[in-house]
Amino acid sequence: MVPKDIKERYQKLKETINEYRRQYHVYDHEVVPESARDTLMRELQELEREYPDLVEPDSPTQRIAGAPLPQFKKVTHTIAQWSFNDAFDQEDITEWDARVRRMLKDHFPNPEPTYTTELKIDGLKVVLTYEKGALKTAATRGDGLVGEDVTHNIRTIESVPLTLTRPVDVIVEGEVWMSAKALLATNKERAAKELPLYANPRNAAAGAVRQLDPRIAASRGLDTFIYDVSQTSETLPPTQIEELEYLRELGFKVNKHARSAASLEDIFAYWEKWRHQAKSEDYWVDGVVVKVNERRYQEALGYTGKAPRFAIAFKFPAEQVTTVVEDIVLQVGRTGVLTPVAHLRPVSVAGTTVSRATLHNEDEIKRLDVRLGDTVILQKAGDVIPDIVQVLTELRTGKEKKFVWPKKVSECGGDGAIERVPGQAAWRCTERNSFAIIRRKLRHFASRGALNIEGLGPSTIDALLEKGMIEHVDDFFTLTEGDLLALEGFAEISAKKLVASIQKVAQAVPLARLITGLSLPHVGEETAIVLAQNFKTLDSLAEAKESDLATIAGIGPIVAKAVSDWFAEKENKELIKRLKKVIGITNEVVPTSGKFKGKTFVLTGGLESMSRDEAKEKLRILGASVSSSVSAKTDYVVAGEEAGSKLEKAQELGVKILTEKEFLKLIN
Repeated sequence: MVPKDIKERYQKLKETINEYRRQYHVYDHEVVPESARDTLMRELQELEREYPDLVEPDSPTQRIAGAPLPQFKKVTHTIAQWSFNDAFDQEDITEWDARVRRMLKDHFPNPEPTYTTELKIDGLKVVLTYEKGALKTAATRGDGLVGEDVTHNIRTIESVPLTLTRPVDVIVEGEVWMSAKALLATNKERAAKELPLYANPRNAAAGAVRQLDPRIAASRGLDTFIYDVSQTSETLPPTQIEELEYLRELGFKVNKHARSAASLEDIFAYWEKWRHQAKSEDYWVDGVVVKVNERRYQEALGYTGKAPRFAIAFKFPAEQVTTVVEDIVLQVGRTGVLTPVAHLRPVSVAGTTVSRATLHNEDEIKRLDVRLGDTVILQKAGDVIPDIVQVLTELRTGKEKKFVWPKKVSECGGDGAIERVPGQAAWRCTERNSFAIIRRKLRHFASRGALNIEGLGPSTIDALLEKGMIEHVDDFFTLTEGDLLALEGFAEISAKKLVASIQKVAQAVPLARLITGLSLPHVGEETAIVLAQNFKTLDSLAEAKESDLATIAGIGPIVAKAVSDWFAEKENKELIKRLKKVIGITNEVVPTSGKFKGKTFVLTGGLESMSRDEAKEKLRILGASVSSSVSAKTDYVVAGEEAGSKLEKAQELGVKILTEKEFLKLIN
């Protein structure tokens, strides 16, 4: 039994500490000194240790609770999460304002929108859900539809109320951020442990929130600003500026610098002020968010596929850094145009690592007088696209080399001839089909049938080619997060995810998959497996003579010559050397014996119980060969949903056809 006076003291302590924290974080009002709050906290902790039954979920002591999680749960957002479109100058904002007014005229006879201007905090977006005033879940933005449940970590942040000032059901959005001071302390700790340092507070905040152990998040000094109500059981205020006050009333920490703007001039003045003052704050600010103030106008404007029409991010000028040009490489574009791309010493700019920048054309190289070995100023236009803006000639040592525009480019195919486009600064290949070949090779290398690099689809590969980021398959493994952010549609999370996916594949590439991915003439998946089974390592295969290859069952003289010739080419030898530096090759060998040894299967249509790749793997483990086409030599055709012409061909030839149910019974 807990004495009545102890219960009363506990409640008073709990409520008072929570109120002091609310006053401090929400209103910047320090009611009592921090040392006094600490004394009250110690008393509260002592009472809870002596009377464990007293502990309640909204106690300040419960911000760090529970054991580390084994993994993150997925959370489907009740309200889809959006990102902002960007503006980079006053002209962009003026055009956006005109578009807003034009669209509003379809709904209102004489619309007169006003705006709010808020600082764009460079943090990690979180979505907080409260039921009857109590924090239920906290989730990351994720892909906008599904995020990760990070409630255990968000609870550790003091500025996040565990209970609101009244029992409302509400979903709010905001940013988790880390101060520059906290980043310094975190990186000092990581350096002592010989761990990689965080490049910026945003990455550090994201890293802290995505820890399975809440004690780690609690130690990082995280903070929040809440700026939007997605949904509430109460009536929302009629304006954005009042919505921010509504959030304060509920107990959330709201950035104090939001202002109303009656005109474009007010917006520009606010942006100009904070462009110079942003670095005076303890959190990172990378621009200004401009929103239509009136809620009825917001609702009329609605959303595009990715962003609200009633709001826009007005970004600050790009950050500039220095780096060194290590090489200049000509990349072949979609139309055969040659683009010089500077390969740079990796450098962090605007918080991300960049290793490549376009030099546009021959005239731009001459204008900048950029040379191999030069120290240059690099900027990210719009914080996305890397661009060299100046060469620091005073740092030259005399060892720098001028880039000589070649007369021929081997990647152009044929005799490598190139020509200047009439009336333009651009050069192009006279052989126009070479880009298509390169594109097909790159797409095939990353495809499910080869290395199966998740997230590296055809559109991403095309975009990388267009930007001059890649030319050969080994270039995939040197891509950085900053390189990917130069592509339309990539945000920091998706860029990190793809880099992680590529690096995961790079750690252990099965030899058969690598052989398949290299696009050797006449070599498909099955032939690649045969080669891997017989040679075990890539070096052994590369050194194999044509006569050795021709003696292998399933490898005829045409394939033997094609494989031998491919590995003999200087360009391919160099490719193999580069690949071995960036990937690990395993000697996984599919068994050559099993219940289906000597049998050939063809898969067509979709399977419900497994993917096609999984089905192929199971068959190969059982000794079967898997072909992509039906012939008289085919033993079985597995027909899944929406089976196509292969099923018809099997019926014509009288090949045994299996349903998915029959197939599962057979392999089990």
